[in-house]
Amino acid sequence: MKTVLVVAAHPDDEILGVGGTVARHVAEGDVVYAFILGEGQTSRGTHREDTDREVVEELHQNTLESAKAVGFQNVFFADFPDNRFDDVDLLDIVKAVEQKIQELQPQIIYTHYSGDLNVDHQYTARAVLTATRPIGDYSVEEIYAFETLSSTEWNFDYSAQSAFCPNVFVDISDYYDKKEQAMNCYVSELCSFPHPRSLTGMDVLSKTRGMAAGMERAEAFMLIRKTIRNS
Repeated sequence: MKTVLVVAAHPDDEILGVGGTVARHVAEGDVVYAFILGEGQTSRGTHREDTDREVVEELHQNTLESAKAVGFQNVFFADFPDNRFDDVDLLDIVKAVEQKIQELQPQIIYTHYSGDLNVDHQYTARAVLTATRPIGDYSVEEIYAFETLSSTEWNFDYSAQSAFCPNVFVDISDYYDKKEQAMNCYVSELCSFPHPRSLTGMDVLSKTRGMAAGMERAEAFMLIRKTIRNS
């Protein structure tokens, strides 16, 4: 049995990026947690204060309902300001991730790809890499970056970083229905096709990634680091 931690910037990223894989981990006996760093929704007004707290709480309730569909053991929220992580000291985000890693002692972590268009995704990736430096009593053995529809594929600036190039493919053919069920819980986040963050967009991506690896459906990841220790 492994302990798995998904560190995501916003509610629904944990499903879009790794929902099928989470369901597979759970089916195979692993324990999976989600740590959502941003509160969600509050960037949609001119000011953070323009968003009623009840809207954020409803979104978080959607997250908990979604978590049941794929089998998360628990979901934790940090409530950093939505799409404003660049206004937060990176150290504060790192400390939050470090604390959760220390508490849960995961062997596997999934998080955002650092080249995403969304600034919160970028800061989340940086925070995870900083928090998982192999120092002292170190539990993390594997770190994977996932792609997030409407962020990963929309970054057309490849001047500084390469595009998302997956090298790990997880067959989710038997678990896609759970991912779709989970995403349906996010009533405020789903869009209509051809927006990527739609059920059709999610369906197309799962088949595209599956074809790349000879599977019906897959989720794709970039292996960031894997350590194999002496027993």
